[in-house]
Amino acid sequence: MSISRCYENPPSFSPGSGAGTVQEVGGGGRLKAYVTGPLDSKLAILFVSDVFGYEAPNLRKLADKVAAAGFLVVAPDFFYGDPVDLSNPNFDRQVWIAAHGTDKGCEDAKAVIAALRSKGVSAIGAAGFCWGGKVVVNLASSDHIQAAVVLHPGRITDDEINEVKTPIAILGAEIDDASPPEQLEHFGEILSAKSGVNCFVKIFPGVAHGWTVRYSVEDEWGVKSAEEAHGDMLNWFSKYMKEE
Repeated sequence: MSISRCYENPPSFSPGSGAGTVQEVGGGGRLKAYVTGPLDSKLAILFVSDVFGYEAPNLRKLADKVAAAGFLVVAPDFFYGDPVDLSNPNFDRQVWIAAHGTDKGCEDAKAVIAALRSKGVSAIGAAGFCWGGKVVVNLASSDHIQAAVVLHPGRITDDEINEVKTPIAILGAEIDDASPPEQLEHFGEILSAKSGVNCFVKIFPGVAHGWTVRYSVEDEWGVKSAEEAHGDMLNWFSKYMKEE
């Protein structure tokens, strides 16, 4: 997939940021995750990050915000300690893409979902950002999750959208060559034509790809737009996720 904008504006990292903890999830002891929120909650949200990984402070800040609403939030390290690192002079995009396909991310996500269900979680939602958006769309084509939100997704096909069975919200940026507004609106038309699938598509003006987790705190409009998208995401999960 083309991820030109996916590599722009990398986040500033603050080691150890967030109110949650890093734990091992999904079996095997290899996959770590940032976990925040009530551990006894029956409602869990899976965060699937963009290419910069699960340690990004704004991602963890958002996870904490969702957790404060009563959800258990799990943001796994689907890149196994190898997120995109633009400060590395030897970083090779194509090598990285080949090593971290979304198909593998989807399989890892299913293992995390199974682990959550084994601990008594009855309903699971998933939020995907850029790279993670494609993973979440694929999860939404099955009964693995009960609600999905994709935010400024990477390249997604009509065929993938046509397979969606889960209530899904798509939040996009006006300035985005990875997921242009007209394409996201077309996805909304496909989903609206499907019986039994609730959908919501919203394009945010004046912001670029990645804005919901890569905004600058000094950008008042960017922060306001990100917070609006965060609210839309939380409302979607609250609407469609119920304890069984």
